Amino acid sequence: MISDTPRKSSAIGESKIIHKSPILHPLARFVTEDTVALLFNISRQDIYRIECCRYMVYVHAKGISRFVSYADFPPILEVNPPSLQDFGRWYKRWKSKQAPGFWTKFYTHNFKAAVSVDGLFEWGKLVATVKLVISASGLQQLRDVYAAEKDLMERF
Repeated sequence: MISDTPRKSSAIGESKIIHKSPILHPLARFVTEDTVALLFNISRQDIYRIECCRYMVYVHAKGISRFVSYADFPPILEVNPPSLQDFGRWYKRWKSKQAPGFWTKFYTHNFKAAVSVDGLFEWGKLVATVKLVISASGLQQLRDVYAAEKDLMERF
């Protein structure tokens, strides 16, 4: 017999990312629930929905209702790497050639969350592709974290 009551837990959850525009923004591929949670320092469970509109991302979460620029989302491994056009979009939004400080926090988090040397290496390669837009101090911080994490992984 099939039950009409929904299950309380599911291994695969429904995505909270909703595309509102028929035209997908090229940087929308970098928008993830994990990035939003880190950006606003909240848990993924506190996110109600993330609406990808034509030019901005709307985040609705517990205590948060904000529009965020696509340019604030750093590149991730799971999608196509950044292109030259992406750099142009970032520069246009930032009015400079420097990424928001959040990018350093994001990549630091991902270096520390890597479960293998290979995974850490992949994140390191991605950072190498965008290093020109990260501040000198941010880049040095990322190099230090990368080296520390690599050393820690190689010990075990």
